[in-house]
Amino acid sequence: MNDLFAERLERFKANEKPEVVLLVADDPQKIRLLVAWTNTAVSHTESKIDFNDEQENAIWQWLWENVSFDSEELRTKSAVSNMGFDKQLQFLIGNRLIYPDGTIHSFVQRYLREKVLKLFDSKPAKTAKRKTE
Repeated sequence: MNDLFAERLERFKANEKPEVVLLVADDPQKIRLLVAWTNTAVSHTESKIDFNDEQENAIWQWLWENVSFDSEELRTKSAVSNMGFDKQLQFLIGNRLIYPDGTIHSFVQRYLREKVLKLFDSKPAKTAKRKTE
């Protein structure tokens, strides 16, 4: 990854806000897509354009224009329906929940980890003992 790309991306990671977790909490399609994103090969393409714009939205768009990934691989890994895939992916990109380096928003990542840990900690409910006569 070149320095300009990494530097621009770091600005977004340094300004994360925890509230975005609410955008994905209890949404199975978004959660599956987030998990699949972290397991999908993403590569940075060399930009031939020297990028000097300082507007946040322009920088975000430039970052995404300079990465490549196999959307079919992501679709398969996430098991999100074909009709909902593009919409869900654009939602995650637009809300800056996934990053163009293959990582996800750190607060969302913590939320997902906690959710998984709770699954391991939960124990099946005890069944009531039946009285014998």
